[in-house]
Amino acid sequence: MRRLTLALVLVLAGVVAGLVVSGRMRATGEATGDDQTTAAPARPATRADAAPTLNTGPDFTRVAEQTTGAVTNIASLQVVRRQASPFANDPFFQYFFGDQDDLFGGRSRRSLSLGSGVIVSNDGYVVTNSHVIGENLRSLPEVTVALADKREVRGTIIGLDPPTDIALLKIDVKGLPVVPWGDSSKLQVGEWVLAIGSPFQLSQTVTAGIISATGRANIGFSEYEDFIQTDAAINPGNSGGALINTRGELVGINTGIFSQSGGYQGIGFAVPSNLAHTVVNALMEYGEVRRGTIEGIRVETIAPAYAREVGAPNTSGALIVEMSRASGAYTSGLRPGDIITAVNGQTITDPSHLMRLLADAPVGSQAAIRVWREGRSIDVRVPVASSGRNRQRR
Repeated sequence: MRRLTLALVLVLAGVVAGLVVSGRMRATGEATGDDQTTAAPARPATRADAAPTLNTGPDFTRVAEQTTGAVTNIASLQVVRRQASPFANDPFFQYFFGDQDDLFGGRSRRSLSLGSGVIVSNDGYVVTNSHVIGENLRSLPEVTVALADKREVRGTIIGLDPPTDIALLKIDVKGLPVVPWGDSSKLQVGEWVLAIGSPFQLSQTVTAGIISATGRANIGFSEYEDFIQTDAAINPGNSGGALINTRGELVGINTGIFSQSGGYQGIGFAVPSNLAHTVVNALMEYGEVRRGTIEGIRVETIAPAYAREVGAPNTSGALIVEMSRASGAYTSGLRPGDIITAVNGQTITDPSHLMRLLADAPVGSQAAIRVWREGRSIDVRVPVASSGRNRQRR
């Protein structure tokens, strides 16, 4: 019995020892991946395993490729006659002595203006700035439009609108690339835009930036100011070029820069596409823009001292500093010293805002004008006349 018991104990100890050893080996194999039935198959390394590349910014290559072909160079050559004689307009002197321009050094000079333009229809309509066409529109400028494919074509002036600094040309070429009109009212500050033009005669130059502000006025570029401000580089020669959004749409016509050095300083201005489009449609139909105004008055901004003197609540509005007694404005009840505070229910912020609202009013209508006079508000109705000085058709 003693031997049998010892044998059974030894057999049981062997079984237990075997179970323990096999369990440890299995655990070790699972920890080290030796179990080939569960391990993932090996694969060669690919480019996807490499470190991701850095995003260096937005890619404008597609938009630039779509739009640069529709931006042109524009050259306007005109002959400006200068009369140096102090008696040039004296009929008595002219009767006895004739034309004395040679005596007093009067002569003609050639003036060359360079800029950019945007093709807005495939049958040859080109938008640019009126100041690109020239300083003296009576001298019939010779306008040449250089296309992206290096062709140079004579341009015909359809019409100009100096108050907005917009001009419309026509070239006799079909099948041209076009930049579609965009909606400038949807622009947001911080939105990416491209400026395309010919700065310093470098054709189809593309610069990028953002919308810095909208509705800029009182800059001194034109009479009717409602500019888009951008930090996309705009330099001399960019005038009349395209301001493009990331969808490849025309949202502005580049017009000017604010600079103390004459070069780029990150402050550029463009006419909004909605305004430019309205002007272009009017020039196509009438050769002019039929714009409303109040005749016989001159307005200025309101100085804080004057606002305090007359008891005005603030400096918003437009101060009438001069007016004609023969005007409809005087007959309707407006007087020098009045502060125009609202037109047709819209509050006036400054003289430029007043001019924009009047320009959009139908010619021949009656504008409801609210003015501040002697410590109280007065309502008058004033006839809206045509500005009558925009027609420059060729």
